[in-house]
Amino acid sequence: MRNLRTAKIQILILLGLVAARPLAVGQNASPIDHLIRIGYQKYGTLILLKARGSLEKRLAAMHVDVQWTEFPAGPQLLEGLNVGSIDFGTVGEAPPIFAQAAGADLIYVGNEPAASAAEAIVVPQNSPIQSLSELKGKKIAFNKGSNVHYMLVKLLEKGGVKYSEIEPIYLSPSDARAAFERGSVDAWAIWDPFFAAAQRQINARILADGRGVVSNHQFFLASRAYAQKRPEVVSAVLDEVASVDEWAKQHTKDAAAALQPQIGLDRPTLELALSRSGYGVKPVTDTVMSEQQQIADAFFNLALIPRRIHVRDAILSETRAQAKP
Repeated sequence: MRNLRTAKIQILILLGLVAARPLAVGQNASPIDHLIRIGYQKYGTLILLKARGSLEKRLAAMHVDVQWTEFPAGPQLLEGLNVGSIDFGTVGEAPPIFAQAAGADLIYVGNEPAASAAEAIVVPQNSPIQSLSELKGKKIAFNKGSNVHYMLVKLLEKGGVKYSEIEPIYLSPSDARAAFERGSVDAWAIWDPFFAAAQRQINARILADGRGVVSNHQFFLASRAYAQKRPEVVSAVLDEVASVDEWAKQHTKDAAAALQPQIGLDRPTLELALSRSGYGVKPVTDTVMSEQQQIADAFFNLALIPRRIHVRDAILSETRAQAKP
């Protein structure tokens, strides 16, 4: 009984310490008050910003810490935003649409210019497939809900092939490359830098890229709760992103050198990928959102998302009022 009483006392002490801890940082403190959690992928502006360290210095003056989390692709990143594990991140065109259709309370806060040539459908060098029309009945690997999903839909349409006439093989970039090299799939829809690596390392042949069919904008998104409570932090992040973008645009070789230890690809491959990127952060305009609505409508018509969505619901009202074509 004495041991039992001692154990109870210890538990009560521990519970008291846990309960007291939030009071030490303020009665109404929350992670939003002192932290921004950023999701990034293994390529692009945010990984350069992470390597640079300038954001941490800027936000320290605002008493805000930065927490970085890596994701393999856009859909997984936005799932993290949906469940509340991150506050901010960057993805391509399609992931926000799948996420919004699934109920994610996200907000578009900016985008980079179009980068149509930075994604493509590739085939093995010795593949007999020479045209988009020959993809009918073929196995095509891609990451479901990623930016290349819509490109694939549009390129199939261009080739006179219905989406229902191919066999989609949903794989992450690393698994898709393995399947591509094994010959388990006939084609692969992929984005940079995986696209550039496939070209240079395994001599993949471009069947068609996104030029003339898709814009391939890169979007910056935040959770609605964070964007509403800490707009000044979101604005500071976008400002730092714009600075890194301008630097990378003017110093491609240096940007490739900065990315190399983060990604593990050789510099010529990274320089190729960077040469196809879009640089410069812009406010999300009505024109861009109209393009997003077209993507959303196409996915709904193909039964790829469960309900029709209005993408402008994912813009804060004050931002919507300022948007211009």
